[in-house]
Amino acid sequence: MTTFAQFLPNSDFDMRYITRTVWILSLVSLFTDMASEMLYPILPIYLKTIGFSVVLIGILEGIAEAIAGLSKGYFGKMSDSMGKRAPFVRLGYSFSAIAKPMMALFVYPLWIFFARTLDRLGKGIRTGARDALLSDESTPKTKGRVFGFHRGMDTFGAVIGPSLALLFLYFYPGHYRMLFLIAVIPGIMAIGATLFVKDKKVNDRKLQNNGSLFSFLKYWKTSPVSYRRLVVGLLFFALFNSSDVFLLLKAREAGLDDVAVIGVYIFYNLIYALFSFPLGVLADKIGLRRILIAGLFCFAVVYFGMSMSHSLFMVGVLFFLYGIYAAATEGVSKAWISNITKKEDTATAIGTYAGFQSICMMLASAVTGFVWYRFGAFPAFMLIGTATVIAAIYLMCIKISL
Repeated sequence: MTTFAQFLPNSDFDMRYITRTVWILSLVSLFTDMASEMLYPILPIYLKTIGFSVVLIGILEGIAEAIAGLSKGYFGKMSDSMGKRAPFVRLGYSFSAIAKPMMALFVYPLWIFFARTLDRLGKGIRTGARDALLSDESTPKTKGRVFGFHRGMDTFGAVIGPSLALLFLYFYPGHYRMLFLIAVIPGIMAIGATLFVKDKKVNDRKLQNNGSLFSFLKYWKTSPVSYRRLVVGLLFFALFNSSDVFLLLKAREAGLDDVAVIGVYIFYNLIYALFSFPLGVLADKIGLRRILIAGLFCFAVVYFGMSMSHSLFMVGVLFFLYGIYAAATEGVSKAWISNITKKEDTATAIGTYAGFQSICMMLASAVTGFVWYRFGAFPAFMLIGTATVIAAIYLMCIKISL
C-alpha cells in the first residue's frame, strides 16, 4: 500500500468513504471466506477418503457451480423487485455457514451433493444483493475503493483460512472431518455479523413474480447498450479464465512440493488482499477501465510466463502478478457495472453478469483440461494468454457511456 501512497494524495485513502455497512459486509465476507478457504485445499482429498471418484468430484463441483451461477441472476432480480437487500444477505450467508458442517456429519453421496449445493446456492442468493448494498454505499467517484476494500477484506479470509488449515493438519494429519466442524466457528461469526446489516429506507415495492430460474435473462434485452458491450468483453475473458487449480498444477510441475503449492496459493491471496483497496483507489482516480485492462494484461503475462517457466523464483513472481490481476479486476468490474446501470437494477445487472461468468468459467476449466490432456500445458496456457490479450484490446476500443 505504501507504494501507491507515493503517487496518490493522502486524501485518496480517507477511510471515511468506508461506511458502517461496508465494514459489516466486509467482515461478513472475511469470516465466510475464512471458513470456505479453510476447506478448499483439502476438499478433494476429503471426498476421496469417503469414496468419491475423480469423476464424481467433477460432477459434484460442476452441478454446484452451475446452480450458484444461475441463482445469482435469479435472486439478484428478486432483490431488485422487492427493493430489499438485507434478507438475501442474511439467508445466503446462513446457507453457506450451515452447509459446511453438514458435509462432515454423513458420508452418503446424495447428502454430500445436497450440502455442497446448499453452500453454492447461498452464494447465489447473496451475491447480487450484497454488491447492490456496496454500490448504494458509494458514489461513482468512490466505487473502486469501496468494492476494492470489500474484496481485500474478503480475500484476507482466503489467507487466514488455508493458513489455519495447514497448522491444524500439521498437528492432526488426516483429521479432515474435524476441520469441517472447526469451520463452523467463522461461519457462525459471519451469520452474527449479518444481523447488523440494514436496508436503506426505500419506497416499498410489491414482490413481482420472478418466473423461472432463467427469467433474469430478460434483463439482457432491456439492459443499457454500454452494459452489454462491457459484459460481452468480460464474458469472453471468462470463457478462458480457468480454475486456479491449473496454475497450481503447473507450479507442482515446476518443482514445488505439496506444502509449497499451498504456500504459493496463500501468497497469491495475500497479494490479492493487500492490493485490492489501493488499486480501487487508483481506479477511482485514473479510471476503472484502465485498471481493469492493466489487470487483464497481468493475467496474460502470468499464463504466458507459466507456460514456459521452470524456475521456482519465476513461479513466485508470476503468482505475485496473479494477485495483482485479481485485485485489479474483481471489484473493479463490479464497480464499473454498477456505474453504467440504473440504481434499481444493480442487483439484477451484477447477478446476471455473475451468473453468466460462473457458467463461462466452468466451461473454461473443461476446455483447459481437454487441451492440456490432448496437447500439453504449453498450448493450453498460450491459448488462455492470447485470448486474454484479445479481451483487453476489445475493452480498450469499445465505447461505454457513464
